[in-house]
Amino acid sequence: MTTTVTHPARVAAQRSMDAVTRGTKDEWLALFADDAVVEDPVGVSMFDPAGTAHHGRAAISAFWDKAIALAERFEFDIIDSFAAGDEVANVGTISAFLPGGIRIDTEGVFVYRVDEAGLIRSLRAFWETDRAMATMRRV
Repeated sequence: MTTTVTHPARVAAQRSMDAVTRGTKDEWLALFADDAVVEDPVGVSMFDPAGTAHHGRAAISAFWDKAIALAERFEFDIIDSFAAGDEVANVGTISAFLPGGIRIDTEGVFVYRVDEAGLIRSLRAFWETDRAMATMRRV
């Protein structure tokens, strides 16, 4: 990240990315408020066919199993970050390394909103499936 990690939402975002990088599901889930919402990506997707988002820890846990657990590892390259109020919008690329030597790079804007305790209330990821899938390659 190109800026100092001090804003509460920026701190939560960094912790989230770190937990995903290390594959620590329980640690990642603990970063979310009980009634948190995850939209990754925002709208209808292969991870959310109805486009209604993942509400609450149980649904967010199921999202991990459908989306995050499929990859062998992730790398985050955040090129810019904008914090305001109780939110941060990170701009960058998330690289997923899938079984069989497959890599997919997802460019997007990743918005985290936190509560007074610094827990994530919402995570909204703006990225386009077709653009991400176009990057799929063997490495």
